[in-house]
Amino acid sequence: MLLHGFAAPIDELDAAVECISAAARFRQLKTPSGRPMSAFMTSCGACGWYSDARGYRYELADPLTGEPWPDIPPAFAALARAAATTAGFDPFDPDTCLINRYSPTAQMGAHRDADERDFSQPIVSVTLGAAATFLWYGLERRGSPLRIRLFPGDVLVWGGAARKGYHAVQKPEGGTRYNLTFRKAL
Repeated sequence: MLLHGFAAPIDELDAAVECISAAARFRQLKTPSGRPMSAFMTSCGACGWYSDARGYRYELADPLTGEPWPDIPPAFAALARAAATTAGFDPFDPDTCLINRYSPTAQMGAHRDADERDFSQPIVSVTLGAAATFLWYGLERRGSPLRIRLFPGDVLVWGGAARKGYHAVQKPEGGTRYNLTFRKAL
């Protein structure tokens, strides 16, 4: 479900991203094969998503510092819960938020979020910064995807039968895009 402008106003969210990235800086992760991802990432919450030669996984502490990830800010948690409820997924209590920073040349290839333990919980994705096009493939990564244009403040929620759907993100349009992805990972 696409919730246009659901996250507006976004000033408090932008400020929270700055605080989080000051405590757990953005970094360019590598795929298990050693290829650098084009988006830079950080996390907050009880765990953070991570990727390196050991594979894709959640880590309880930031591998760069050994410190726990910053807490999920109350404004983030409230937004994620409200969006999930609006989309019909109640209750939702995310324990992690992956924050992706897309420069004007960064994009995300087709993948599905499948490193979590509980697939009954939805994914809540929030767009900040520049607009971008989200590509939804569905349960198989082939064919022509559904193209969804996302603007700052838009929230996309998927779950249920679509929870393991393949999706991608094209390069942002005219600037840097931040994406908050809330999940129940543990």
